[in-house]
Amino acid sequence: MTQSPVELVIFDCDGVLVDSERICVKVDAVVMAELGCTFTEAEMVELFVGSSIEVYTAVVEERLGRRLEKGWHRQYDHLYQAALAEQLTAVDGIPEVLDGLTTGFCVASNGDHAAIRRSLTSTGLLRHFEDRIFSAADVPRGKPAPDLFRHAARAMGVPPDRCAVVEDSAYGVQAARAAGMRAFGYCGGLTPAARLAGPGTAVFDDMRDLSALLAG
Repeated sequence: MTQSPVELVIFDCDGVLVDSERICVKVDAVVMAELGCTFTEAEMVELFVGSSIEVYTAVVEERLGRRLEKGWHRQYDHLYQAALAEQLTAVDGIPEVLDGLTTGFCVASNGDHAAIRRSLTSTGLLRHFEDRIFSAADVPRGKPAPDLFRHAARAMGVPPDRCAVVEDSAYGVQAARAAGMRAFGYCGGLTPAARLAGPGTAVFDDMRDLSALLAG
């Protein structure tokens, strides 16, 4: 069976467009120490990277053995913002990919709209997306649920089987598969290739290879 041509590429933001995951995991370690909650770096990569705030909170509460107040994470926002403002860059190769894409594309992230726009603005990528920015705040459930990707596809007027999702986390590729979309798992960041591999998923480690993969 020949696959339908890709009409829409849906990019995750953190770890795909902007190289933020390495920065955020370091801040996660500081936050967890303050909460008295111990995770190894490997556990933080596996459990936190690409998660929704609901998943993140549930994981931390389970490790702590107690409930956290609603909005508990907001008190730490300034730590992430300061680190990102100082260190954030675009993912290597992504500006060239965006400049060369001939299909429609958008961004769909578990981050809130303000955080997405801040990251894209500071790395010079916002001009590529204009009003084609979708957040987990727009839907009932963030990734790994498929809601966000389905919402982005509907808003862009493209059926799921003609969408390709570019993700760097296990939660993200899980959401893409559940949405009935092709997944492209970028393993050039923190998440190992084995965590991204699976049905309907092409795994790659150099963002400059994406255009050829999408055309394949």
